[in-house]
Amino acid sequence: MIFRHRFDPTSLREYDIRGTVGKTLGPEDAYAIGRTFASVVAGDGGRTVVIGYDGRLSSPALERALVEGAMASGMDVVRIGCGPTPMLYFASAQLNADGAIMVTGSHNPPDHNGFKIVLANRPFFGPQIAMLGQMAATGDVVAQASGTTRMVDVKAAYIDRLLRDRGNDIRALNVIWDCGNGAAGDVVSLLVQRLPGRHRVLNGAIDGRFPAHHPDPTIPVNLRQLIAAVRHDGADLGIAFDGDADRLGVVDDTGAIVWADQLLLILARDVLRARPGATIIADIKASQVVFDEIDRAGGRPDMWKSGHSQMKDRMAETGALLAGEMSGHFFFADRWYGFDDALYAALRLLDVMSRLDGPLSATRRALPATVSTPELRFACPDTRKFDVITEVAARLAQAGATVCDIDGVRVTTPDGWWLLRVSNTQAALVARAEGATQAALDRLTAALSAQLALSGVALPDPSAQAAPH
Repeated sequence: MIFRHRFDPTSLREYDIRGTVGKTLGPEDAYAIGRTFASVVAGDGGRTVVIGYDGRLSSPALERALVEGAMASGMDVVRIGCGPTPMLYFASAQLNADGAIMVTGSHNPPDHNGFKIVLANRPFFGPQIAMLGQMAATGDVVAQASGTTRMVDVKAAYIDRLLRDRGNDIRALNVIWDCGNGAAGDVVSLLVQRLPGRHRVLNGAIDGRFPAHHPDPTIPVNLRQLIAAVRHDGADLGIAFDGDADRLGVVDDTGAIVWADQLLLILARDVLRARPGATIIADIKASQVVFDEIDRAGGRPDMWKSGHSQMKDRMAETGALLAGEMSGHFFFADRWYGFDDALYAALRLLDVMSRLDGPLSATRRALPATVSTPELRFACPDTRKFDVITEVAARLAQAGATVCDIDGVRVTTPDGWWLLRVSNTQAALVARAEGATQAALDRLTAALSAQLALSGVALPDPSAQAAPH
């Protein structure tokens, strides 16, 4: 049987494969992903691929086609069913699998879906994803074979491992958990039964229509229900997950949002308490406060590119024990596997709170204050967005500006810093700025806006969105 397939070019992204179901993504694409990726695994001498899926309405059909494609390339497929993406990463590590694929639309709208891929427990992204498209177009796959499939329920083992390293000094807390009707629901409902204190689960039923709210905890409007529940119950904190539970959102005991870079700093200080001198990575969008305070706490701060695959690679390269992104991904290699797992990060936060002198709000308020914009994401054609960054970088170099260019341009001035980078998942540019005062921030955003205007792009009004700090 001759195999050839062409993907919609918009579906092959930097970090994963993603599209709108019925328009740019369907079961035939899932089959092709299984067929081509399994051919890569087979070419490396591998045999076992673990496959899981999230709670979206389209995920079961995509998973079935994906399994069929992997089996047609001779794989022994381990199916773990519906659950969070980090549970797939855990299963892959525990089984020492040769590859793993998660069918998930992550935090995207209900009619979207996609695939996150792991090869030998390392992220599979960038040129590797592009390679799958080339293999499918040319039919460059292994000869058709008959693989095998088996179901393995890993939920209990995953929960046991999540809880294994918790100490004996854990304080009983009052916690609200918002699963957002995403794939974390079943695991969280079982997990909280084994935690001390009082735990209330919101939106625990897995429902791919996401009837309560959109499953992205980085957007403040999606946390309204959680904030109201924390205030109503007088809870110690609220925890929220995205659609596949690899992103974490947190609100403190007053209902205030603890932004991801603030949360990373709180977690980092605790890691450094036990592991002084450890490397801690934050993405280029994080507050300067994070890097300064990690250094002050005796750690080695490392600024790196945004993107969960980039972060995991950087952790392996540097031996970092913790990394985090403004998008809510947290990666622990301290007593964990180094992959992004919002459930594990949440448990580590509960442990940290057992050692705080007061409520989480007191720790948040004690952090050095800055004034910043939110992440500003604005449309720019894929054919133009990289050129804009090149033009801005050239003008900054000519002006002798202080620039970090590992991921776009992050410009540091006496007022603070501003960032302009390309979105790797959308036809868009991303910007952010942070200053010590509002006047300083105004000067930074004016400089950023002027640079964009020289390239024919308008900066959206930062005041129209909620600032993160």
